[in-house]
Amino acid sequence: MPNAKVLSEKQAIVAALAERVKKAQGGVIVNYEGINVADDTALRRELSKEGIEYTVVKNTLLRFALDQCELNGLDSVLHGTTAMATTEGDPIAPIRILTETAKKLNKNFAVKSAFMYGAPLNEAEIADLSTLTSVSDLYSKLAGSLNAILGGLAVALNEVVAQQGGAEAPAAE
Repeated sequence: MPNAKVLSEKQAIVAALAERVKKAQGGVIVNYEGINVADDTALRRELSKEGIEYTVVKNTLLRFALDQCELNGLDSVLHGTTAMATTEGDPIAPIRILTETAKKLNKNFAVKSAFMYGAPLNEAEIADLSTLTSVSDLYSKLAGSLNAILGGLAVALNEVVAQQGGAEAPAAE
């Protein structure tokens, strides 16, 4: 049985990790085995610029924290060397940055899993999200698509009015 001081320290770490995961919009769990100091320093700088918290974590403590957050679907990846990146901002940023790093470093560094808005992501979802630039870019694309749809609707309505012999409606801009 561990002594009370060690146990309370570990419980505090688990509570802090659980709170961090609950507040996170997105997060990524990676295997950092084989990354050198220079690459790790560059990675940490890039993550920090985006407001992403990146720490090495013990698998057992992270497992307890994820279980508290009902993300126990990620338990299967908690082996070997593990680090976690989380953000309260753009949930795509850590996925994009860490996936790019994994590609650059080949097999020395790998994305194990990820979660976004409290739900685990599968490999295909991680791959798809890693190609996106940011959530604000997604909103811009959505707004552009909606604008194109509404413009097409305005043109179609103009044609209907013209066919019915009515006055032409003002053109959509």
